[in-house]
Amino acid sequence: MNRVWVNKANSFEEAHAFDTEYYKKMSSEERIETVQLLREQHFRLNKLKFNENRKRLRRVCRIIKQT
Repeated sequence: MNRVWVNKANSFEEAHAFDTEYYKKMSSEERIETVQLLREQHFRLNKLKFNENRKRLRRVCRIIKQT
């Protein structure tokens, strides 16, 4: 069973600071697992087809012209 964490913040800045510290304390593997869990939930909620080919993150490369 997963635990649910709740943090009541008095401001958006305080909430952002809590989130930042929470994710900094996680190992890199835990953060990757969290991203994968969120991706799977996104596919399920939007009724998109999720298969083994979509297990990996998509590589995105954009060339931005600087002025």
